[in-house]
Amino acid sequence: MTDQQRVEIKEKVLQEITKTQKSIEDYRELTKPISPENAIGRISRMDAINNKSVAEAALRQVEGKLKNLHNVLDSIDDKDFGICLKCQNPIPIGRILLMPQSRYCVNCAS
Repeated sequence: MTDQQRVEIKEKVLQEITKTQKSIEDYRELTKPISPENAIGRISRMDAINNKSVAEAALRQVEGKLKNLHNVLDSIDDKDFGICLKCQNPIPIGRILLMPQSRYCVNCAS
């Protein structure tokens, strides 16, 4: 992997971190407790609780993605960066740019 590719990946990772942090803020807003004194119907309240559960699951997933992006940023200068953890073959640069947090090639990720 060339130095130029590493710079390009680093820029992409920083962009993804910014977008992911914004998503985390949005999901945290959606996962705030639903106060019982809200004057909504029983069905609407159950629906709101269900939506909150979905948002909490999405929040956990996005927080994991952020952690992985920070790990990528920390390891981008390692000699084995861009090598699939499973098969040890190089991960195509296109995949790294699309999913910088992925540590597996397409075949091993399936």
